[in-house]
Amino acid sequence: MLYTSRFVLVNATGSSTASTVRKASLFYFVFVMFSYTTGGPFGLEGMVTTSGPGMSLIFLLVIPFFLSIPVSLVTAELTTAMPVEGGFYRWSRAAFGDFWGFLAGWWNWSASFLLGGSYAVLFTDYLAYYFPGIAGWKHWIVSFALVAVIAWVNILGIQMVGKAATVFEIFIFIPVIAMVVLGLAKWHHNPFVPLVPPHQPFSKVFGVGLALIIWGYSGYEQLSSVAEDVENPQRSYPRALALVIPLSIAAYFLPSLAGLAALGNWQQWKDGYFSTAALLIGGPWLGHLMTIAAMICNAALLNSTILTATPIPFTLAEDGYLPPFLTHRHPRYGTPWIAILISAAIYASLALNSLGELISIYVWMRAATTVLTVLSAWGLRRKRPDLPRAFRIPGGNLGLVYVIAMPLAMTYVVLRYSDPIAMRWGPWALAAGPVVYFVVKWFARRAAQKAASIG
Repeated sequence: MLYTSRFVLVNATGSSTASTVRKASLFYFVFVMFSYTTGGPFGLEGMVTTSGPGMSLIFLLVIPFFLSIPVSLVTAELTTAMPVEGGFYRWSRAAFGDFWGFLAGWWNWSASFLLGGSYAVLFTDYLAYYFPGIAGWKHWIVSFALVAVIAWVNILGIQMVGKAATVFEIFIFIPVIAMVVLGLAKWHHNPFVPLVPPHQPFSKVFGVGLALIIWGYSGYEQLSSVAEDVENPQRSYPRALALVIPLSIAAYFLPSLAGLAALGNWQQWKDGYFSTAALLIGGPWLGHLMTIAAMICNAALLNSTILTATPIPFTLAEDGYLPPFLTHRHPRYGTPWIAILISAAIYASLALNSLGELISIYVWMRAATTVLTVLSAWGLRRKRPDLPRAFRIPGGNLGLVYVIAMPLAMTYVVLRYSDPIAMRWGPWALAAGPVVYFVVKWFARRAAQKAASIG
């Protein structure tokens, strides 16, 4: 096995290897987690048209019990047991061995390429609302510039990322809260009617809308990759999850409820519709603020994506799966700056594609990572019962079954009803992981044989 000296699970007190990175407090960590998992209500508007207003609102309230809450409980237990850099990747590796651990890390890093590229595309799409001339190569230049700025912020460290996330989210909350208050005050329609669009096939009503909502409520295990960079992660991580999940549900549900109750025009909802809804509810000032908030939201999502994804290639390199130069830290800030720059370059290159193409394939790799994460809770209880667990999944064995079965069920549904692009490319994206693993192992054996012959 390719464990290095860095991969020490925990010492007797449950703390992991020391880090030179300045650590983030619980306050900033909450905003970083919220900005990664949610950011704001934007991106799910199209679900209202495909699944219907009633079904969409039900999804927003119910799906967390099938996905984000189970995953967050698993993450809280494993972070208190193994607060190591790389988080879910090293949990999967410790539970199931090198092969599955590598896949967890590789699939997640690959998924981040698609996610980061999609946020850059969305930011520029909203900016084009004010500057219609931003199209073609100009669209990509703006996306590239955003990725470059956010990458620089991440090189400065998690404290700077946390401060940026806090400022971003406070600004986003202003127009969102204003729209909720004004929209509820103008309640004229039943927001749950119709429950589903009439004369639509089940796969479109249930499958497509569910894929969007799973995208919105996924990623609660991702922040475990930076557990070492958080003050007292055994205590901070469960507390942050307890704050962020209800905040995320409110951020998605309340603006959707207010918009539908005030306007009742569910057939007109599409990507970016919250800006139009805010304009109709509060006037031009609120519409403009909501559009700016949507742009800032995508910058915040990109900011936290780079933070949480780039420790994965760093730890993969530490464990011998990727080139050693990826383990270099910035001499001043202690951040994996080479991994950040390489990831950012790939994000920028993928910003040439459309949002739908990026997200539909991303969901496959995100789902695979989530499955391995929740299974790791069972695997590590069986393999490492001696690990100290300051937080345990409640409910004993029944609770463990719940946190594993619900995400597995959601994964089946979302993959079963994927759109044609995802069905075509998603399996290939997953299949690339085992291929890369065996190529790496082959080169490692060749290097070992060469060293033995020289010796």
